Order: sequence, then C-alpha cells, then structure tokens
Amino acid sequence: MRKRSVVAPEWWDYTTLEDDLLNDVAKLSPEDMLQCSREGFKVVFYDTLEDFYLAEALEYIDAWSQSSPGSPVGVCGPIGPTEQLPLVARIVNSLGLDLAKKDAHFWGMDEWVLNGVPVGTDHPLSFKKADDELCFNRINPKLRMPDSNLHFPSGDLNAYSASYDQVRCAVMQGGQGDVKHWAFNDPLKREGKYVDAPPTPAEYRQLKTRVVDLHPMTIMQNARTSGGGVVTGVPSQASTVGPVETWKADKVSIWQAGAHDNAFGMRLTTFMIGKKLPDAAVPMSLLADHPNVQFNFFRHGIGACEVEMH
Repeated sequence: MRKRSVVAPEWWDYTTLEDDLLNDVAKLSPEDMLQCSREGFKVVFYDTLEDFYLAEALEYIDAWSQSSPGSPVGVCGPIGPTEQLPLVARIVNSLGLDLAKKDAHFWGMDEWVLNGVPVGTDHPLSFKKADDELCFNRINPKLRMPDSNLHFPSGDLNAYSASYDQVRCAVMQGGQGDVKHWAFNDPLKREGKYVDAPPTPAEYRQLKTRVVDLHPMTIMQNARTSGGGVVTGVPSQASTVGPVETWKADKVSIWQAGAHDNAFGMRLTTFMIGKKLPDAAVPMSLLADHPNVQFNFFRHGIGACEVEMH
C-alpha cells in the first residue's frame, strides 16, 4: 500500500510518492531541469517576464494565424497565468488580425461550479469573466471572433468536448498548481477502487470534460492567489477540460513564472515527464505520454529547494 498524503490523507497527491524520488528531485539544479528535455518534451527558459508573457501571447497569435474558414484552428487557454491575455488583445488589434474572418476559436479550460452548476460571469471568480475583461472585450469588435467560436465548459459539457473534434486545437496552454494539475485535473480521492492505489495513467487518461471535486491544496491555493485568502469563498468543485480533449491538442504548453507552484513542484513534474514516470497522483506527470509538450519557465522564478526561515 502506498503512503498516505501528509497534506490530505483522504486524497492522492505527490506526497504519496516514494521519498527517494522526492529527495532526488529536490536536488535538481535549473541546468538539470534543462537536461530533462527529450524528443516530445522541451524545457525552455526565459530571462525576463516581458519575454516570458510575450512568448505566451504569441502562441495565441501563431495558432489563430493558421486558421481559415475551411480549416478552423483554436487555442485552449488558462486563467492562471493571466498576464498574457491583455497582450493577446493588443497584438490582435495592432496586426489587424481578423479573427472572425479567419474563423479562429478559443476554449476556456475550466470554470468554477457551485451547487452543481457552473458559475456565471456575475461571480467574482468567474474564469469566463476574466477572459472577457482581460482579453476578448479589449479586441476591436471588427476583429473579434463571434461568441459561437468561444467555448467554455459552463453549459453542455458534451458539446464542449465534441468541439475538439470539429476544430483543430493547435495549442493547449496551462499553468501548474500546487497539486501539480493542468486545468483542474486534480488527483482523485482515496476511496472506492482507488483506496489502495491511484488510477493507472491509462485510466486517468480516459477522463473527459467533467465536473470535479477539488483537492484541498487547490482550494487553498486559489484562495491565496485570487480570493484574498478567504478559503470559504472558493468553490470546492469545478468543470474542467479532461485528458481526452488534451490529447487532441497538437501541443501542450505549460507556463511557469514561479508564482503559482513552488521550486519543488516545478522540478518534480519536469523530472517525471522528462524521465517518462507518469503517475496519476501527480496529474501533470501524465503528460509524459503526450507527443508534444513544452514547459516554459521564467528563469529567475525557479528558485531553489533550500531551507530559508522567514
């Protein structure tokens, strides 16, 4: 039987991995992280935040530039980070990139769920609200794609999932949370058939867009980063894009400026993907089996796994 989590004993998470692996990961230098690159997995460093977020924004532009009415192309993007979103709007406007004419598409990755229903844009934490305010409402109305080309997991989740078969997703971006998720693909609870072991990578990869229960780490993190620390204000469920849709994306691009996960977490998933060690207790590590993954780091945000008293 695997170890119990030291954070949430009724859940799976990375603290249930073997101590030898965790201790070795903590010793990795940034240069060691770069060496984790291999065919299908690329580690990239950026020396300034300006370069980092501009590169992230340009992934939107590169993808949408490929789109055409006969061959629509889209981007799936996160809320967290968000700094790239105003840049996307500014570049679209500057270039005069006609997203409507090009039939460009966008997928939001996830949305909070309250009482079984995805929240509306009147909720202060709404991800769609953030996408609209930080990006799409800033695009010249003559250039913006129609609302029908904006897909959010807040209505018919089956229709949302099916849209990945109707439009090519050139890139699915994401951040990495404390619990090592992309979108809200959190580890599962330690119950039922998974009481003694987490799902196999193959089992976890069968999960589609769905409503999920959030790991306590995720709730705490979002209270800290978005909710002023008010944990009771953060929903305990969310709807999220799943591995099934993720594997339909040409590329998965994860952006880590050091503000969401920590020095250890960034090392852990880099190592597990680079060495092809997928484990459903560390959902991000399952990307070891995706054919085209890129980890993007702000070099000065990587930090070190050292004791520093405050």
